[in-house]
Formats: sequence, structure tokens, C-alpha cells
Amino acid sequence: MSPPDLLALGTATVGEAWPAARLVLAPIRPLALGMTLAGTALPVRCRPGDNLALHLAIAVARPGDVLVVDYGGSLDSGPFGEIMALACQMRGIAGLVIDGAVRDSAQIADLGFPVFARGVNIRGTVKQDAGRIGMPVILGGVEIAAGDLVLADADAILVLSAGDLAPALDAARTRAEREARIMGRLRKGETTLSILGLSGKATS
Repeated sequence: MSPPDLLALGTATVGEAWPAARLVLAPIRPLALGMTLAGTALPVRCRPGDNLALHLAIAVARPGDVLVVDYGGSLDSGPFGEIMALACQMRGIAGLVIDGAVRDSAQIADLGFPVFARGVNIRGTVKQDAGRIGMPVILGGVEIAAGDLVLADADAILVLSAGDLAPALDAARTRAEREARIMGRLRKGETTLSILGLSGKATS
């Protein structure tokens, strides 16, 4: 049982099945079509215009960690690019979620390293401020602490407490099974109105 097992069901299913899941509301999107990520959060506070904290975080991250970076929402520079993505892959890091921009988007996509970002900017950064690593950060109104579970796909970024993995997985599987039964009935010709027990007259 692992975070990828939960992500395989999709954030929409997990979010509906487990109301305690926290939805990141900031406009942070996958860098390329099909990117998904799941792992344990390693929060990073990185000063806009400076990416030393990211280099430090990559060095201490454990396999399966997701770097969750508070970059202040800044789109004025791209503190993360192809070289850092490869460095993450070599250390088994599961992905990056950053409230800011990145660069080398095509190259990162070719590497297959999952990145969720607010935007893209080719401007470089200095390397002077160590930032904070492992302390809680807030992204899109959600506080994310070290060890929280982070799930992200094309629909959403969700955060769950580490202890929620097993019950959330059970709840999401139950919902997925129910949805599969509904789709089976639709394929046999039933309507969503009859399946869901809805009533009312259509209006034009």
C-alpha cells in the first residue's frame, strides 16, 4: 500500500471519497500532459529569485519524497530546470510541486519527471539564501507539512495526512467500484436519472 496506489484511482475519486483530503486551490498545473505524482511531502520555502534552497532540498530528500515549494507565487524567474529534474530522478524523488515558475519545460517532459507549477520563465536565479526545508508551507490555502501525502494529476492537487492512507484507499476503492457499476448500467441503456433516482422535468 503506497501513495501511488491511491493516485491510481484519480484525485477526483479520492477527493469525493475522502472529505478530509485538502484541495490546493492555487492555479498550479502539470507541466506536460499526462504528468501525475504521488509521494510524501518535503516542504521547501524558497525565496523568489534564489534557488539555493532547492539544491539543498534535493540533497537531503529521500526516495519517494515530493518537493513542495513555496516560491511566493512568483513568475519572475525559473528556479528549477532540466539539470535539477535529472538530479531529482537520480535520488528517487517522486516529483515537484511549486507555487512559482520553472524552465526547460520540454526537456523536463522528455525526462518524464513530474512537475506541477504555476508557470514558466527562463530567467535564472542566484544561489545565496538557504530558505527553509522541512517546515510547513502553505500552497493554495493548504498547509502542507513534512510527511503529508501529496497526490496530483490533471484534475487537482490533494494533500492527506500520512495516517489517512489506508482508510482513504479503502473509501476510494469503494467509490470506484460504485462508479464502475453505474457505468456498466449506462452501457446497458439505463439513464443517469433512473440509476441515481433523480426526478424532475427538463426545461428548454
